[in-house]
Amino acid sequence: MSSEGDAVGGPPQPAGGPDGPREPRERRAPGPHRGGPRYRRRILLAVAVAVLGVTGIVGAGAAATGHGGAAPVRAVAHRTASPAGEPLREVTEPEADLLHAAEQILLRDCMRDRGFVYEPVPRQPVPDARDFPYVVDDPEWARRHGYGSDLDRKREEISTEGVNERYFRSLPQERRAPAITAANGSRPDGLTARAPDGLKISRSPDGCQSQAERGLYPDLAAWFQARVTVDSLPPLRGGQVIDDGEFRGATRKWSACMNAAGYAFQDPAAARAALPPPDRPLPREREVAMAVAEADCARSSGLAETAARLDRKYDTELREKYGHDVTAWLRFRLDALPRARGVVEADAER
Repeated sequence: MSSEGDAVGGPPQPAGGPDGPREPRERRAPGPHRGGPRYRRRILLAVAVAVLGVTGIVGAGAAATGHGGAAPVRAVAHRTASPAGEPLREVTEPEADLLHAAEQILLRDCMRDRGFVYEPVPRQPVPDARDFPYVVDDPEWARRHGYGSDLDRKREEISTEGVNERYFRSLPQERRAPAITAANGSRPDGLTARAPDGLKISRSPDGCQSQAERGLYPDLAAWFQARVTVDSLPPLRGGQVIDDGEFRGATRKWSACMNAAGYAFQDPAAARAALPPPDRPLPREREVAMAVAEADCARSSGLAETAARLDRKYDTELREKYGHDVTAWLRFRLDALPRARGVVEADAER
């Protein structure tokens, strides 16, 4: 889904302990394909507010291995026009920043009205983080960050020591549950959407996250359905790419290249699986050398080009198949821009 930092609305993750933040409660009923893709969140805000952390820094082979995820849905212009007559398109990066900033302001104000403190957080708290859904294919990035363990550590620090996390921990125990309820609502139902794999996802329409979204997207139920669908497409697409015979053939060439460089991995997912956790990374020189070899081999073997081409192919097919919700997603975001601009400008004048 979008890379904007949503506060709640993701599916449930393991809850924190009694002294830590908990994931927003959202009810998900099993659909006909229990093994289908899931859209995920990472706890990043202290009042159990989850941001779309998306897929981690490096997520090669995500759909097949469970590590990371495919790149965000790429929505191109459609014939359908917005009410203003503008052809539907994905918002630009500055426009996405605007939508995020406005939602954060609305969330902050709602939490304040309910007696709690919330500080807006940036849309991209670790700006240099990249998502490589199939293979690391940028040698320059790899030379700077290896597989991104340094960026993972920065993100983990933000997720545990940010201003909102510290505020949540400072609350008396009896105030923590009300803070979570203020952010997420009292019960994880009232808004329901069905993902493309049949999974039923529900959340509360009453928390501050829902109120903030409603301020930008008045038809919250339709927005939620569109959002769930669009957020489900990248892992669907990733699975199709990885299962494609062309991808497997290019992966064999990549593997031969890596073996020649001294790294015996069958595919990029195996390289991911061999990495230690970010808090105990490989020595930097080894991590960088391995990541650079992966990126160089991705280019020389044709895997990078093949993955990008197949990703575009399946992206187009999925957008056609789920065109109603994709079109709604585009329309909602474009229509929200004037409202978001008004929120940000009014806040600046306070």
